[in-house]
Amino acid sequence: MSEDHIGQSLMIFLDPPDHTYLRRLVSRAFTPRRVAELEGDIRALCRSLLDAVDGRQGFDFVQDYGATIPAEVIATLLGVPAADRREVRRHIDGSFHLEPDVGMDNPIAAAAWGFLIEYITAQLEERRDHPRDDMLSDLVGAEYVDEAGAVHRLGMEESAFFSLLLISAGTETVARLIGWAGLLLAAHPDQRADLAADPSLIPGAVEEVLRYEAPSPVQGRWTTADVTFYTTTVPAGSKVLLLNGSADRDERAFPDADRFDVRRKIDRHLAFGYGVHFCLGAALARMEGRIALEEMLRRHPSWEVDLEGAVALHTSTVRGYERLPVHV
Repeated sequence: MSEDHIGQSLMIFLDPPDHTYLRRLVSRAFTPRRVAELEGDIRALCRSLLDAVDGRQGFDFVQDYGATIPAEVIATLLGVPAADRREVRRHIDGSFHLEPDVGMDNPIAAAAWGFLIEYITAQLEERRDHPRDDMLSDLVGAEYVDEAGAVHRLGMEESAFFSLLLISAGTETVARLIGWAGLLLAAHPDQRADLAADPSLIPGAVEEVLRYEAPSPVQGRWTTADVTFYTTTVPAGSKVLLLNGSADRDERAFPDADRFDVRRKIDRHLAFGYGVHFCLGAALARMEGRIALEEMLRRHPSWEVDLEGAVALHTSTVRGYERLPVHV
């Protein structure tokens, strides 16, 4: 499947009004109620993952914990059958495959995207005939009435591409968020001790991790008109890379910005984007990060990272660790 075709179908690559139309529809499925209902399941999942490594001297903070949490949560939210989740996750990993001088437009990534679209489409078709209490069913049935009284619904391809976007983006970014939290708190044991002693600080710590080491630190854009910033004009049709990770280290917005501080008061950061493309899953990501840290600190108030065994992750869109061995 070509990048051009994907770009024409994914909501994140569209401008208003097409983006507005799609976001309004999918928001009906991604409701605060459905997200809030997952809290108990997320906590039980975190505890079961920690149970699985209980008694060991160490484990992989990402593969055994951080990356599994969002993969399972998104699969549960959508309604992906438990028996299929390992295979779906394997293809998600493949969809982010990079090749030198080619990037993500390569046979391995294309095959993974093809499998996922075919799989999700089949699941959606099944929901169309037999609805369930899950997001895939919500997407099939989502509709809204515009100002002119016309009823709008998602097409099957639009539903499939949004589901794929949610699976891939929601899995990768949250996995990196939790991985960065594991690394940063090990590097700042005094602050980690504060969180263990006072869990009410954990939501703020999640925001500081997002600011300090953004899981998605760059955003690509294409200008549709000339735009001037200060004394520089960027011509229409220019490819622009927005460094939101750098913006979140701007001293004008965050005094002493290169210092990690879980008690920092943050009014706003750009880890979830800004404006009409603000991350639709931000509330879920925050909740997953919070619960993951609450349960980890309850079970293991301290840990050390094996930096020699750590493996950085290289993709075009996210930054973090693929493997992060820790000793507990």
